[in-house]
Amino acid sequence: MSAPLLSDRSAVVYGGGGAIGGAVARVFAREGARVFIAGRTQAKLDVVARDIAEAGGTVETAQVDVLDQRAVEKHADAVAAQAGGIDIALNAVSVMHDQGTPLADLSVDEFMRPVDGFLRTLFITSKAVARHMGHGRPGVVLTLSEPGSKLAVGGILGHSVSAAGKEAFTRVLAAELAPAGVRVIGIRPHAVVDAPAAGSYTGDLFKPLAAAAGQSVQEMLDGGGMAQGTLLKRLPTLSEIAETAAFLASDRAGAMTGAIVNLSAGALVD
Repeated sequence: MSAPLLSDRSAVVYGGGGAIGGAVARVFAREGARVFIAGRTQAKLDVVARDIAEAGGTVETAQVDVLDQRAVEKHADAVAAQAGGIDIALNAVSVMHDQGTPLADLSVDEFMRPVDGFLRTLFITSKAVARHMGHGRPGVVLTLSEPGSKLAVGGILGHSVSAAGKEAFTRVLAAELAPAGVRVIGIRPHAVVDAPAAGSYTGDLFKPLAAAAGQSVQEMLDGGGMAQGTLLKRLPTLSEIAETAAFLASDRAGAMTGAIVNLSAGALVD
């Protein structure tokens, strides 16, 4: 049996009670990391923590508003003091936003909601953890993006700009943190086929699009237009995202930084 990928690493997952954050936290713990999950809803964090503990992993929870910079910094300082530093961080925070509304009908608030929400949380969490990373020990910051960063389709202005911003943030932060030995890598999945069933906000996000096509959200994800628009004619799973995140956070991906890993099942070909 091969050694766990993340033995003796400390990992912070923001949005750790969500569908993607929870899936990644479970795999991080399985691979030997000491996991700290943070988010707004304690009940959701407790579900993930229970799963990890029952599987023999090490986990701690914290109810933290990731839009509160002081609260995030206080939490990161506490984690670093307890664990001797922070080795891995993932921002899996979700921000409800509009998809499907054209410019003529889109308000400035609707446009800015994902731009400000996603990028603000990414800035706050990255700044909080970066000062506790590197300088002789591994350091990895993982970000999440979407195919909207590159798609040229109507009705996703705010979503597309926020996704492109997250990828630009990832590249530039990689350059800034490289001298300290910290890697920064983005993961770009498409809509995740089993995320709504796991409680993801995308269940509500995609309802209008699915209704317009005369489908349920799950029908749209299982074999509808989103899947048919990929090369593999399917969408990624939570397990695939989580397993990829664990690999990227490990020494096996030690030469990779400043990259965006395409898990869109071929919705985009980089």
